Amino acid sequence: MKFRDKNKFVKDNMKKNKSRVFMTVLATAMACAFLMVLASVGFGLHKYIVQDITETRLVTEVEVYGKDDPDNQYLTDEDIRYFESIDNVKTVTRYRSLDNYEAFYTFDEYKVPHVTTRVVHYPSELQSNFELEEGRMPEAANEVVIGYHFSHHLEKDGEFIENAEVNMLNKEIILTVPQMKDGEQVTKDFALKVVGIAKQPTKQWTQDNYVNISDETLKEIEKFTETRLGTFLNPNLPEETIEQLKDFSITYSNISVYTNNMEQVMPILEEVQEKGYYAYSAVQELKEVNMIFSVMKVGLIFIGTIAVIIASIGIFNTMSMAVTERTQDIGIMKAIGGSPKMIKSLFLMESAYIGIIGSVIGALAAYAVSYGVNLLLPVVVKGMYGEEVGTDILLSYIPWSLTLISVGISVIVAILSGLKPAAKATRIDVLKALRRDI
Repeated sequence: MKFRDKNKFVKDNMKKNKSRVFMTVLATAMACAFLMVLASVGFGLHKYIVQDITETRLVTEVEVYGKDDPDNQYLTDEDIRYFESIDNVKTVTRYRSLDNYEAFYTFDEYKVPHVTTRVVHYPSELQSNFELEEGRMPEAANEVVIGYHFSHHLEKDGEFIENAEVNMLNKEIILTVPQMKDGEQVTKDFALKVVGIAKQPTKQWTQDNYVNISDETLKEIEKFTETRLGTFLNPNLPEETIEQLKDFSITYSNISVYTNNMEQVMPILEEVQEKGYYAYSAVQELKEVNMIFSVMKVGLIFIGTIAVIIASIGIFNTMSMAVTERTQDIGIMKAIGGSPKMIKSLFLMESAYIGIIGSVIGALAAYAVSYGVNLLLPVVVKGMYGEEVGTDILLSYIPWSLTLISVGISVIVAILSGLKPAAKATRIDVLKALRRDI
């Protein structure tokens, strides 16, 4: 019997029991859709978190924040020269932070507390994709660039102003720096002009609340405070610590090493760690995330497969009934020379068709559910908690690999479900079949 004849025979027999075949296909479709939707949660969260980590420049960054040397733990120009000498290093950014927790900014009638004041190296910052939302880079000693959210954290008359947004470009701000001298706290004001505002961070929850001052301004602050990085001298500090803080050698609060691409990050990270530096890279986090979600996705696919196996019971029953109902047909095929192999293939084709039709319908349903879930999730979260989560969040994502895996599992399970009924069909006695004794 040719394949075309087999195909026609199988289709005709499936049409004879439309209701039973329909319910079996429906069960297979539901199982396949359940498998895909369940596993898509793991794929969706994985994709969203990886995208969240890799969509910024941080993916090529190795952050260095100290050295494992009690006698020489500060980062200096010598360390920067070492990092710049490493192969595949694109640039090395560095900054020094004002180490004075009592300092604050004011402009007009507003006060801006808790601001990070730092000196950055603009040439390396530009190479690492530092951008301005508006304005220009500083050219004079008193000119500064502020973070995008600087004007979003204002106080007026001791009260925080929620969602305050003031255009700071070309405004004068006053940095007030306190210090303890002769047992009393004294302050000094430094007038600065805002000439640039940093670009808004890609992350909605990131708060860029800083002021980039010039090296000349920091030196004036250090001259006033008589301490490195303008450190505020708490009277309770030990005398030995105070003397160390009065050391004016140039040290950096943070150094970031940028590579040309993500593949070069781990070798450089391992090299600087072997040299005794405390270093971190988002690639480490990415590696751990991939491992965790790989286990999670395998687990979800396994759970979804159980649903497919349960659905296979329906296919087994359908095929068993088909064998019983077609006993006389099987006897006739054997009588005219039909081989057991050919008879078995007819029933396996029917179970495979049920699996294919059911899995295709289930896959289409899963895509529709996945799209709907991602579309409704922001609306549901906003309705329940009154907060925006953004439309880029993914709870469900179905890659082609998941579709192929799910459809493959469904079809294979369907074929396996038809094996025993098909084998039973080959063992039917011709004479008994023709007499309808079975």
